[in-house]
Amino acid sequence: MESIQAIKQRFGIIGNNAGLNRAIEKAMQVAPTDISVLVTGESGVGKESIPKIIHSLSHRKHGKYIAVNCGAIPEGTIDSELFGHEKGAFTGATQTRNGYFEVADNGTIFLDEVGELPLTTQVRLLRVLENGEFIKVGSSKVQKTNVRIVAATNVNMFEAIKKGKFREDLYYRLSTVEIHLPPLRARKDDIHLLFRKFASDFAMKYKMPSIRLNEEATDMLQKYRWSGNIRQLRNVAEQISVLEEKRTITAETLRQYLPNNTGNLPAVIENEKSDSDFSSEREILYKVLFDMKSDLNDLKKLTMELMQNGVSQKVKDENESLIQKIYGEDDTEEFFHEEEADTPVKLLSIPPEVSVVSEDDKYHFAEDVEEEETLSLHDKELELIKKALERNKGKRKAAAKELGISERTLYRKIKQFDL
Repeated sequence: MESIQAIKQRFGIIGNNAGLNRAIEKAMQVAPTDISVLVTGESGVGKESIPKIIHSLSHRKHGKYIAVNCGAIPEGTIDSELFGHEKGAFTGATQTRNGYFEVADNGTIFLDEVGELPLTTQVRLLRVLENGEFIKVGSSKVQKTNVRIVAATNVNMFEAIKKGKFREDLYYRLSTVEIHLPPLRARKDDIHLLFRKFASDFAMKYKMPSIRLNEEATDMLQKYRWSGNIRQLRNVAEQISVLEEKRTITAETLRQYLPNNTGNLPAVIENEKSDSDFSSEREILYKVLFDMKSDLNDLKKLTMELMQNGVSQKVKDENESLIQKIYGEDDTEEFFHEEEADTPVKLLSIPPEVSVVSEDDKYHFAEDVEEEETLSLHDKELELIKKALERNKGKRKAAAKELGISERTLYRKIKQFDL
């Protein structure tokens, strides 16, 4: 068996990182078998090298090797690409076509970005993995194929399974052996080696002297967070080789080619909400609270009127309308119960803020209603806005930040309250 170093030279792999060496070693170990392999890692780490190593060291090396980018094929045609179709199977199918699984019989198929496969295609692929059978689109004839499947993905498969985007049974069939390639930022000692290799390749390609980095630029190169991994590093090396006249690159020059120079700052968490999103949610919440406050005050007044004057049809209609507004039409029947025309209404589902009072307490209840109105959120909001503007000497941006709202919202409130 060839050594790891010999495999690196054969496939142009640069680096001595322990994680990289372990990935190559696992590929060499599983190559002589027909075990399904799943290659994982971020986009741009060079996952396409692993299936080539596996195929070249397997007993299928004289068979076909086909690489398929599952994310680049439209959902409507991917079944036809993978499994073939019969003539007339769909509009435009003017002749019978053999799919990749039929063409690559006794060979190897590399399914890149396998996490992007539609669920219907995943079912077909699972059948191939289990018994080597597939059916062409538009056909009823079961065909056999003998292929080795190596898949790769840059998505979190367990998260995709949890969201129902990927079949759990297919994942375990694909990942009999999982090979993980580390991101470039975890291979700091390899970054400069790769850059020098790319710089040398582009010097030969464009017939110009090779660029080189000074000590400060090398240090910056290794500390930068390469979100695009090897693909991004190669792109930067090509840009500098073509655009820079000086062949010695300083840190200042290199910085111009590193977008959003964040160094080793943590990556932004997905689905993190921006300040504007929080501000918008706060505004909606305030509006809902104000509406609920107004509705409850109206409900208290109507309840007092019912207890003082009995039930008139007009008051009952108003009360039913209000209850429908708060609780919905389905709960209106449960809220009222009539026995006789002169019998007071019984409130069967009263919100916690509203309590039924006796005749002796009705005047005290009326005072509570009046006091509640004087302590309205509307007045408190106006008071807070005034204080914030006074404290920040009329500067809207600073006042809005202190209040926890957007400057646009504060400007609208100023106009609303005529401040």
